[in-house]
Amino acid sequence: MAQHTFRFGMALLGAAAAALAPAGCEPPPPPAVSTAPTAPVAPPAAGSVAQQLAALPIAPEDTGAHYDRAEWPHWTETGQGCDMRDEVLRSSGQGVTVGADCALSGQWTSVYDGKVVTDPGDLDIDHIVPLAEVARSGPVVNGRRVRPGEWTEDQRRAYANDPEVLVAVTANSNRSKGDDDPARWMPSNDPCGYLTRWVAVKTKYGLSVDQLEHDAIAGALTTRPA
Repeated sequence: MAQHTFRFGMALLGAAAAALAPAGCEPPPPPAVSTAPTAPVAPPAAGSVAQQLAALPIAPEDTGAHYDRAEWPHWTETGQGCDMRDEVLRSSGQGVTVGADCALSGQWTSVYDGKVVTDPGDLDIDHIVPLAEVARSGPVVNGRRVRPGEWTEDQRRAYANDPEVLVAVTANSNRSKGDDDPARWMPSNDPCGYLTRWVAVKTKYGLSVDQLEHDAIAGALTTRPA
C-alpha cells in the first residue's frame, strides 16, 4: 500500500516534542503494533495537555461536512489472519492467546466503563475522536477548513486504523458515547485519561475544537492540573 505524508498547517502546531499527560494521569501505553499508513497529521505540540489544548484552533463545527462511514476503510490486515481490530484486542487485553484464524481469548477491561469482559465479541473498537467528529472538525488552514473529503482514501484508512486512536470498550458504553465530544459525553472510567487521548488525537491530526468542547475540556483539566 502506498504511504502518504500530508501535513496540515505548520503554523497550527509549531513545536515537535512528545505530549505529556496531566499530573496524576498516566498516558496510554504505546500500541504493540502499528501497521496503518501515514495519515494527514500536524506536528505534535510540546508541553502539557492544557498547553496542547490551547494550541488547537477554535472553530464552530462544520455541520455541513459530508460523512459516510463506508469512506473510512476498516480494518487493515496485519498478517496471520489478523486485522487492526484484532491487534487492538491483543495489545489491550490480559492473558490474550491467539488461535487459528486469529481467534482471540483472554480478558479485557473496557476503557470507558471499567467493566471486565472475557468474550471479545462483546467489545467494540471505538475511535477516541469519532469519525463523524473528525468530519466536523477538520483542520483550519489559512482560515479555510480542510474537510476529510479532501483526504485521500489512504489517509482516511490511516485514521480509521490508527492504533493511537482506537480503544476496546463495551458495546453499551460505545453506544452511549455515539459521536459526542467531551462537552456532551465523558466516560465513567478514567475521564482524565480520556481527555488526554482526545486532545492528543486532535493535536496529532491538527483538528479544531468548538468553543463548548474547548471549555468542557479546559474546565475538567482545572481539577486535574497539568
